[in-house]
Amino acid sequence: MVYSFFLFNLSSCARQYKINQLRMGVWAAEHDMWDEAIFRWKKALEENPDAAILHNNLAVAYEKKGLWEEARKEYELALKLAPDHKYIKANYRLFQENLKASEKPEKKEEKKEKQEKEKK
Repeated sequence: MVYSFFLFNLSSCARQYKINQLRMGVWAAEHDMWDEAIFRWKKALEENPDAAILHNNLAVAYEKKGLWEEARKEYELALKLAPDHKYIKANYRLFQENLKASEKPEKKEEKKEKQEKEKK
């Protein structure tokens, strides 16, 4: 399973802070430091709330932590901001597959518990 993280090029020096936060978030994600990645990308979003790329990255981090609802919200926002972005769309498809896969074991356990209760 491969997710795409994004860096984007901002030209002004005033935006260097955002670039640093974004890069630090990507570095943290590459090192499985998901809480740090989330922190950095949220910081970058404070300055640029309409950056679809940042919402995508944040969604991936939430997904990696098993925070499915937060991930869904961020993916949907990223797609709303950039509906034709092929990597965001691909990440969202992977998310949907992972979400379905994560729900299956729970449903099996629920069925098993229900069957055991019915036996009693």
